[in-house]
Amino acid sequence: MKRWLMLAIGVNAHTSVTLGLFGLPLVMPDLQRHFEVSLPVAGLIGNAPGLGILVALVPWGALADRRGERLILGLGVGLAAVLLAVAGLVAANGGPGLGGPGFGGPGLGGSGDGTSGAGASGTVGWVILLLALAGAAGAAAMVSGGRIVLRWFEPRERGVAMGLRQISYTLGMALAAFVLPPICERHGIAGVLLTCAAASLLAAVLAAVLMREPPAAVAQARQPAAASPYGQPALWRVHATSALQVVPQVIVGTYGVAFLAGEYGWSGVSAGQLFGVAAIGGVVIRIAVGRWSDRTSLRMSPLRVLTWTSAAVLAVLVVGGGPPAVAVASVITVAGNGLAYLAAGELAGAGWGGRVLGLHNTVQNVVALVTVPVAGMAIARWGFEAGFVAGLLCALVSVPVIPVSTERSVRRRG
Repeated sequence: MKRWLMLAIGVNAHTSVTLGLFGLPLVMPDLQRHFEVSLPVAGLIGNAPGLGILVALVPWGALADRRGERLILGLGVGLAAVLLAVAGLVAANGGPGLGGPGFGGPGLGGSGDGTSGAGASGTVGWVILLLALAGAAGAAAMVSGGRIVLRWFEPRERGVAMGLRQISYTLGMALAAFVLPPICERHGIAGVLLTCAAASLLAAVLAAVLMREPPAAVAQARQPAAASPYGQPALWRVHATSALQVVPQVIVGTYGVAFLAGEYGWSGVSAGQLFGVAAIGGVVIRIAVGRWSDRTSLRMSPLRVLTWTSAAVLAVLVVGGGPPAVAVASVITVAGNGLAYLAAGELAGAGWGGRVLGLHNTVQNVVALVTVPVAGMAIARWGFEAGFVAGLLCALVSVPVIPVSTERSVRRRG
């Protein structure tokens, strides 16, 4: 039972920090109004934590390989809480008046009249910086959960365990969808950021107090050789297919609320609730997918089936599926994340798990950071369908990259 408690602590930490690191796109229209910026710049603000996550995942993974999960969860998630709180205060008070990176000018940020725009752009710059730093700190939770699965669970249990671990993001997004839009209506963007800070702080304290390392005998038995796992082409292909499949995930997750508000007249709260319900559905499907992979002892074959399903749903969305298709797409496009993440960790082994999983997430975040502004500009110019078409194409391209045949040949030799 102890291994399940450790997993629960990791899930709680990742769930809590997800609000601040990934939940801000759910209040995208309010970000635009509060900071007086265009949709692409609001997308940059909402996804600014990804800038920090990008550079921090591998260092956190290396530290976790050496020092374990307790240290990095308590330190990283706690620091993220502090930085989110400061970002909330800056958003509420208009920034420290030190200038900061500028995002002003007509059509981007500020008023464009040469007066209030400078102050607004300074505030935007500081908020982006603080959110990026919060992302760098909170990235610790993204690495540690995967290592908990690799170190505490046997292979026959890892699919379900990783499915449970992966629902931490889904649970976080469901919580964010139900909580953040109403808080934003009552207390503004500052209230949203302070709420995210409080959730992260509580999770950090719980992890620092309760998290433990696996028994020494178990840990030693699961330690692989020290050689780098990157001599395996399959590991590179797992990274690559995940990178491609991030594109539809990010487009639907980042611009889905704006799509419902702009094309169908939904309120931010109603759109957020739709995504919240869809996220709950995502919890169920991630666990089911994990169980499926455990029963078949395969990770990539189920992933390929899910990828074809995602492509079909995106095609429906492109031709006018509307809100129902958005809801289904928000579930199915992320359903296979846990399988790819687990496959990368198993190919790495526990001794390299932190670094490999850190790099896996880093690759995904590089793609996400490029996708957000590019998709935003494409949507602004050609409409939301252009973004959905891009997601569909990336899903289709990823299908032949999935190393299904390699996995099956390894299973036959075993």
